[in-house]
Amino acid sequence: MQNSNTSRASAENSGTEDGKNPEKGKNSFMKELLSWVEIFAVAIVLALLLNNFVIVNATVPSGSMENTIQIGNRLLGFRFSYWFSDPQRGDIVVFKYPVDKALGKNTNYIKRIIGLPGETVEIRNGKIYIDGSETPLEETYLKEEWTVRNDGYTFEIPEDSYLMLGDNRNNSSDSRYWAEKALQYGAADTVEEAMTFSYVPRDLILGKAYFRYWPLNKISSLY
Repeated sequence: MQNSNTSRASAENSGTEDGKNPEKGKNSFMKELLSWVEIFAVAIVLALLLNNFVIVNATVPSGSMENTIQIGNRLLGFRFSYWFSDPQRGDIVVFKYPVDKALGKNTNYIKRIIGLPGETVEIRNGKIYIDGSETPLEETYLKEEWTVRNDGYTFEIPEDSYLMLGDNRNNSSDSRYWAEKALQYGAADTVEEAMTFSYVPRDLILGKAYFRYWPLNKISSLY
């Protein structure tokens, strides 16, 4: 009887290693693999949702916003900043460059809002004047004395659009230049049409930039 039981036990364990069921081990591995796939899938979906609906990440490739923002700085902004309020003068915003947008390209710019919807903005001798005011706009954020393209501009901003300038006025491709660019690259056929590209419609504004998070030793608010 003892030999018979031993034979039966051996038969039951036939095809296994140390009494383990290989099929059970395979199923366990597949379950663990699927759980990791699910975790990565959820993480990717959350990242896409955050990036497309909540936050704006921007890397600055030029010195147009110096000294507020340096070349290579990485910024974090929020898309929901203007869900319940309007953009304000002085806000630093990430937006779609209007000329490239018209040409089917997808280029993000970062500038400071200077003119608001419906305003008339004049640039005279390196100063900004709003709606005929005799007192120029106070701009403590400028990198240096403004000497390039600093005179002879009058912008009549359409409703629901904004005038954008860089803090480094001597080296910034901003609203002063975009009408020329629109004509140069074929986004507009007439001067009148080209002038509309001097402004950023609200629906092209992605969000307000708040923080610099790179480089790590320069983490700070932008305001």
